[in-house]
Amino acid sequence: MRKTALSAFILIAVCGKTYADEIWSLQRCVDYAIENNLTIKNSRLQVEQADLEITSAKDAFLPTLSATASEGFNFGRGLTSDNTYADRNTSNFQWGISMSLPLFQGLSDVRQLQVAKSSLRQYLMEFEAAKDDLTLNIMAQYLQVLYNKEVTESAKSQLAYSSYEVERQQALVEAGKVAEAYLYDAEAQQAQDRLQVITSENDVRVALVNLANLLQLPTADGFDIEPLDEDSPEIPGPDIVYSRALEHNNSILSARQGIVTAQDRISYARSGYMPRLSFDASIGSSYYTVAGYDNASFGNQMRNNFSTYLGFRLSLPIFDAFSTRNNVRRAKLQETTARLELDRRESDLYKTIQLAYTQATGARDKYLTAGHTLEKTRLSFEATREKYDLGRATPTEFEQAKNNLFRVEISRISSRFEYLLRYRILRFYETNRL
Repeated sequence: MRKTALSAFILIAVCGKTYADEIWSLQRCVDYAIENNLTIKNSRLQVEQADLEITSAKDAFLPTLSATASEGFNFGRGLTSDNTYADRNTSNFQWGISMSLPLFQGLSDVRQLQVAKSSLRQYLMEFEAAKDDLTLNIMAQYLQVLYNKEVTESAKSQLAYSSYEVERQQALVEAGKVAEAYLYDAEAQQAQDRLQVITSENDVRVALVNLANLLQLPTADGFDIEPLDEDSPEIPGPDIVYSRALEHNNSILSARQGIVTAQDRISYARSGYMPRLSFDASIGSSYYTVAGYDNASFGNQMRNNFSTYLGFRLSLPIFDAFSTRNNVRRAKLQETTARLELDRRESDLYKTIQLAYTQATGARDKYLTAGHTLEKTRLSFEATREKYDLGRATPTEFEQAKNNLFRVEISRISSRFEYLLRYRILRFYETNRL
């Protein structure tokens, strides 16, 4: 038992180390999530269920075969073999085999199969649409992790400035050139910057946990991702993105297939107006006994009572309490609903693309402007720092310059990742690829 427990522990440790020692790319995150995400698994089960419906529809073309057997006892007054009633105890055994073959079912079986095939195609497209939604969510969370990491690096640079200032003030105090109050102010600012670093690092861990949850990883310990190499990609136009998205977007394709499925359901409902023809056949025999009388042997009765039946059965619908009419109306309402759903999805897609384009261009302009502003702000900070080292600037002016630099850096980082996220959303809608 100890060896088994030790082997299990080693296996768990090795599996955990596999995640900890590898840096995940965006493509690997998406591929892993598609294979393991619970929402995707549930959508895959719906596809399998739709495929089973096709099998059931095909089986409806097959004949049905059944066998029956019964044994009955009657005590007291009962029917005799002469078709008269008497106070006698009787027993009766019967058996039979029957078969029914559908020859023409008003095309309901053919149309039911067509409905099942259309439904399967729709579920397959919904399955692909679910994978697209998951991909977009992972993309957004992936960039959120990278954003928090860059914020952390910026916070660490601010902490480095504060730590340098504490060392500088410590040396000045020891040399007797400044009062200890300056050192206390520097240490207070260092503590604030250290708190900002801790907060930023925690934001990174939270973002990694959220991404790991999307991937259905057993744990986020040691899980990390690699950076993206994009800088200033060109943003595609919204009209081009929308026109191409209409051709391959799985959510739109699923809605269009929903209309086809609804039309097939209308045809299936109309089959209720048509007649049905089937071929029936059966064989059977019986054994009858009356208490107190001599009865023929079981074998003789089985041979003498043996019967066969062959026949055709035609059913003509005359009046079914408007059941078929209501089914047709109900199917037409489903078609109208499917068309409205297509209009809604196309409208939502257009709005999403327009919004992403507007946000992407705005974030790009902000990012480019912030880059120029950051360059000037860094020069201003370096100048203020030199003046402060020479005693020509106050600690308040130095901290203000440092905070301005940090604020511009954060603004540039935020606009950059907003720009990259919206660009990737547009590219995904345009090409259906990462």
